[in-house]
Amino acid sequence: MTDIRWEDPFCGEGNSCFRLGTDPDGNAYITVAGAEETYLSDSRDALRALILDIKAGKADHLL
Repeated sequence: MTDIRWEDPFCGEGNSCFRLGTDPDGNAYITVAGAEETYLSDSRDALRALILDIKAGKADHLL
């Protein structure tokens, strides 16, 4: 069992809530709030790059 420390959910309009988490081994996780047993995982560096790219507008075309 992975020891994931989940952050509070990030929620948009409606019920679209996502959670980010990390573990002691340097891994990062993304899940839909309420479905924490099913997640996407990668390194913290990959999560950092994803967040920076989103903040820079590289995913705006998805909105």
